[in-house]
Amino acid sequence: MTQEHPPLTEGVYYILLALYEARHGYGIMQLVEELSNGRVRLGAGTIYGAIKTLQEREWIEALEGDGRKKEYIITDSGKKVVEYEILRLRELFDNGIRITKGEKA
Repeated sequence: MTQEHPPLTEGVYYILLALYEARHGYGIMQLVEELSNGRVRLGAGTIYGAIKTLQEREWIEALEGDGRKKEYIITDSGKKVVEYEILRLRELFDNGIRITKGEKA
């Protein structure tokens, strides 16, 4: 596996997952908390800072709307980042299981 992208933080990973459907900032915060069983709670400052960064990286984009609540959605580039992260996490998990079961590398 090549290092195309640095590892994602847990918060960014969950934000990207949340945006497989269009959501506004508060909706993202709610879903992230739900998906993580309350373990990951993102404050408004954190979420909007992350949204700005993810837009700059072109991993998410803002949707045109009525202007009340801006909604965001993941881009194809963002989906590739998530797919890569899943492979990276699977490798970590598989290696951990293998080693702790006493199998050789």
